[in-house]
Amino acid sequence: MTGESTEPTIETLPRTPVLAPILARSVLGGKKSGRGELPTTRLRVENVRIDRDHLTDYERLCGFTVDDVLPHTYPHVLGFGLQAELMARRSFPLPLAGLVHIENEITVRRRLTAQDELTLTVHAERMRAHPKGTQVDLVTEVTVDGESAWSGRSTYLKRGKGDPEAERGAAAPPMPTGFAAAQWSLDGGLGRRYGAVSGDVNPIHLHPLTAKAMGFPRAIAHGMWTYARVLGALGRRPEGPSTSHVWFMKPVLLPGKVDLVVSGTVADGQVVAGLRDSRRPKTEHLVLTLD
Repeated sequence: MTGESTEPTIETLPRTPVLAPILARSVLGGKKSGRGELPTTRLRVENVRIDRDHLTDYERLCGFTVDDVLPHTYPHVLGFGLQAELMARRSFPLPLAGLVHIENEITVRRRLTAQDELTLTVHAERMRAHPKGTQVDLVTEVTVDGESAWSGRSTYLKRGKGDPEAERGAAAPPMPTGFAAAQWSLDGGLGRRYGAVSGDVNPIHLHPLTAKAMGFPRAIAHGMWTYARVLGALGRRPEGPSTSHVWFMKPVLLPGKVDLVVSGTVADGQVVAGLRDSRRPKTEHLVLTLD
């Protein structure tokens, strides 16, 4: 079950899609079968310029240094509208509503700044079985002057009938142990603030009532905020050539308190970092590697 084709087509959009109407369309749209081939279309937006006010808001909310250098995870925010647009279309076999972001990998090939003019391209690949359903990758590529500068692979899971024998992919490393390097208290409005910056206004992040309607005891933090916040705490190294890989585990309930735990050092060239619940340390929220 690969859902791949060797002849992709490029569809260039005039601007990056706005997320809110896409998410609404995905909820109100017809039911998808979960079967069939992935679309061969690659969505592209050219001549993307960085809004410095938006960049500053993102850097402050995620704990990055505030300047013109694009944080490691920032291009994901720029390209997420293209991902959502592709997944919301009828040609995409899995429903956007209900997909769970379980894993992400980012490679920065060169430092990007607010002066760079970006081309963003998104495509889907590798629809495959998972023990708990079906998983698929959405790949975002960023080029500058025709040269590849950044790429991200987001893995999503559609829960349902799975294959117990299916491979899950690369295993997450063990969560670092020991004392916390930092402890963060997260208030109940974090999901709304990150939603305003990222455009990801999924109701599970915005308010306890909308989160409860979708099966959560209260609102949960965006996984990409937790990913960014951990990288922001690791300093400037992730902004240059580097690769990170994150595995999302238990959601972070808001309000809440989390511990950052780290093993290795950026100077050594490899770091493993994780987030765990401060009150219940056995509850692990994410673990990531940075090379």
